[in-house]
Amino acid sequence: MKKWTLLTLVVLVAMVLAACGPAATPTQAPAQQPAATTAPAATEAPAATEAPAATEAPAATEAPAATEAPAATEAPAATGESVGASEDAARAAGLAFLADAYAGKYDGTKVSMFGPFVDADQVLFEKSIAAFEEQTGIDIQYEGTKQFESTIGVRVEGGDPPDIADFPQPGLLTRIVRSSGKVLDLSWMNQDWLKQNYSQSWLDMSMIPNAQGEKFMAGIWARFNGKSLVWYPKAAFDEAGYAVPTTWEELEQLEQDIIADGDTPWCIGIESGTATGWPVTDWMEDLMLRTTTPENYDRWVAGDLKFDSPEVRRAAEIMSERFLDEKMAEGGPSKIVATSFMDAPKGMFTDPPTCWLHRQGNFITSFFPEGSTPGEDWSFFYLPGIDEEYGKPFLVAGDIYAMFNDRPEVRAVMEFFTTGESLREWIASGGALSPHNDTLLEWYGNETERGIAGLVRDANTLRFDASDLMPGEVGSGSFWKSMTSYISGTTDLDTALKEIDESWPQ
Repeated sequence: MKKWTLLTLVVLVAMVLAACGPAATPTQAPAQQPAATTAPAATEAPAATEAPAATEAPAATEAPAATEAPAATEAPAATGESVGASEDAARAAGLAFLADAYAGKYDGTKVSMFGPFVDADQVLFEKSIAAFEEQTGIDIQYEGTKQFESTIGVRVEGGDPPDIADFPQPGLLTRIVRSSGKVLDLSWMNQDWLKQNYSQSWLDMSMIPNAQGEKFMAGIWARFNGKSLVWYPKAAFDEAGYAVPTTWEELEQLEQDIIADGDTPWCIGIESGTATGWPVTDWMEDLMLRTTTPENYDRWVAGDLKFDSPEVRRAAEIMSERFLDEKMAEGGPSKIVATSFMDAPKGMFTDPPTCWLHRQGNFITSFFPEGSTPGEDWSFFYLPGIDEEYGKPFLVAGDIYAMFNDRPEVRAVMEFFTTGESLREWIASGGALSPHNDTLLEWYGNETERGIAGLVRDANTLRFDASDLMPGEVGSGSFWKSMTSYISGTTDLDTALKEIDESWPQ
C-alpha cells in the first residue's frame, strides 16, 4: 500500500468540539439546515407562532452626522491589544464609533438585538459581549428565538425592527432587503478596515441587491462554520496504512486502495425527515467550487446558470460516481436515502470500520460516539481541489448581522462585531469560528476549530451554501426532492436537473 505523508495541519489533539454545533457536549441538537449554526432535524418543522410582542424601543440618542470614514492605519495599537478591546486600539484601526464607545460617550444607552441564538448558544453569545458592555456602558439587549425566520419579517414589516438582527443565512436577509427596504447600508463603515480584516470573499458575500437590483453592503459577518471537510477514523486509518490525500488524484487512489482492501470508502446518509436530500446539495456545492469559476457558482445561485448545464451536470456526475456505486458508498443508493445524516458517520467507528470517509460540515462531530477523542479516534482533512485553476475554495455557512436603526451606539456595536475581539470568549469556549483576520489562532480553545479556521484562512475563494441562497422553491424544495429521487433511482439525472430548473420562480 502506497503511503503518503500526513498533513500536519489535521493532526488533532484536543477535546471533541464541534464548530457548527456547540462544543464537546452539544448545547443543542442541530435543528434546521439553513441556519449557519445547525443542521436539519429529522422532525417536522415547527409550526409558525405569533410574532413576539413589541417591546419598548431603547432610548433614542442623536443620530450621527454623515461623515467620511476615517482612514485605516497600519498598526491596531502600540500596546499590542486586540483591535476591538480598547479605545486606543479601535482608534488606531479607524473605528471611530467603537473608540468613542470605549471613551464612555454612549454610557447608559441600549442596543436591541434579535437572533436565533437560544439556550446554551445564547449564553455563549452573551458571554462574548459581556466585557464590551462593561467597558462601554452600552447594554446590548439580546432576544433569541427558535422561530427567528418566521418572526423577523413580521417585526420589520410591523415597524418593530431590532437595532441589529443576526441572520443565520444571507438568503433570508436578501428577502428582507428586497421586501422591506429597511435594512441600512453599511457603507459608512471604514472600508479600509473591512478589507484589512475580512477576506474579499466575505465582503463580496455581504453585498446584497435591493428591490431595484442595486447591491449594497447589507451586513457584516460575525461567525461561520466550514463545510469542505472530510472526516475519517484516524486510529484505524493509520493502522491500515492509509494517508491523508492532498490532491483529487490522491483521493481517488485512496478510494481504490480502500476498495482493494475489501472495504467501502464513503459513509453517506441524506435522510432528514422533511429536509431529506440536503446533504446532496452540499456535495454539489463543494464540487461546483472545484470544477468551475466562482462567477459561475454565483450565476448558478442566481438562476442564470441552469441546473441542466454542462457545469452543473459535471458536478452531479462526479458526485454520482460515489453515491451510485455500492463499492464507493456503504450500502449503495438505497441505504444512502434511508440513512439519517446524523447516523451516516457511525460506520467509521465500528471495529473494523465499515466505511472510512465522511464529507460533512464541522457540526457533525456532535454525533460522533461519546468519549471518542479527536486526533486519536477521528480527524479531518480538506476536501481536495479538482481543477488546479480554481485553487483552494471553501464552502461555508455563517451568521451575518444587519442594522435597522441608525444611532451612534448602534454603529459602535456594529464596529465591535467587525473585530475578532467580539468572538474571543466564544471561540475559547468552543462552538464558533471567526471570519476576522485579527483573530489569533491561539485564541481557539481546541485544535479541531483551530485547524478548520486555518484551512479557511488559506482558502483563495469562499462561497456560501448555494441552496440557502436560492429561492425556497428551489434551494429547500426541488433541489432536495429531485436529487433524492435521482439517488433513489426513481428518476434519471436529466429529468432531475430539468425539474429543478422548471421550479425556479419566474
